[in-house]
Amino acid sequence: MRTKFILFVLLLTGIGGFAQQDAQYTQYMYNTINVNPAYAGSRGVMSIFGLHRTQWVGLEGAPVTNAVSLNTPLNNSNLGLGLSFVNDRIGPADENAISADFSYTINTSERFKLSFGLKATAHLLNVDFTKLNIYDGADPRFQNNIDHKFSPNFGAGIYLHSDKTYVGISVPNFLETKHYDKSSQSTAKENMHYYLIAGHVFELGSDVKFKPALLTKVVKGAPLQVDLSANFLLYEKFTAGLAYRWDAACSAMVGFQITNGLFAGYAYDMETTKLADYNSGSHEIFLRFELFNRNNRITSPRFF
Repeated sequence: MRTKFILFVLLLTGIGGFAQQDAQYTQYMYNTINVNPAYAGSRGVMSIFGLHRTQWVGLEGAPVTNAVSLNTPLNNSNLGLGLSFVNDRIGPADENAISADFSYTINTSERFKLSFGLKATAHLLNVDFTKLNIYDGADPRFQNNIDHKFSPNFGAGIYLHSDKTYVGISVPNFLETKHYDKSSQSTAKENMHYYLIAGHVFELGSDVKFKPALLTKVVKGAPLQVDLSANFLLYEKFTAGLAYRWDAACSAMVGFQITNGLFAGYAYDMETTKLADYNSGSHEIFLRFELFNRNNRITSPRFF
């Protein structure tokens, strides 16, 4: 009962306030397309990505996220396209987001490229209030479930990158959409999220590479979120690292390059807040599959 109460408070914070509403990822450095549309096609190959995240295990109704994406350059041109689907569930709420991404890349020097991206998204929201333990069954806010409430959105981003360095700034959703109509008597809305990402690969030896990475997320009414990570790549095959989410969690990450085109990764988050008393951490797994041809085949896997 106590965990249900905690979840209910968290849910109301997200519905009635201005909390961070975008899905959260520990391995954001491999899932960049969901954060920044300018990433589309930047790897130079068709990249297919799938991720499953179970957050706050043991807390009933805690967030569960599934994400699938595909992005590719177009015929060795400066254009890139991406498609993604994200399902995010927390308590009685179930939201689906379907996005299309478009990017255009220019060469700024022999080493660096600058990509500009646009994102168009369709959101479908469902809320089943019967899953809540409601104190006042006559409360009009919980009388009518929300079924397939549609809201469109669009975003943009820029992404400066080379083979070893990247920096990106983006806003995936510009429209601050109200999710609930008058009948539900709620004024909640989805706020703009501003993202800054950065990373660099240091070669420590012929078989060892080190990559620190940063993700910063800013949204009105919520604390600044800063994710810091440090990964080591050994023999172009095995990846291991640690991450820290400011005032939220510590994480351990591992990955393995199964073949030149197939990479698998896992991350475990341990809460550093009071929520640690009510859950056993968060788990995140992903697979990335890439298709090469004679023109874009690479001799070693990209680190990001």
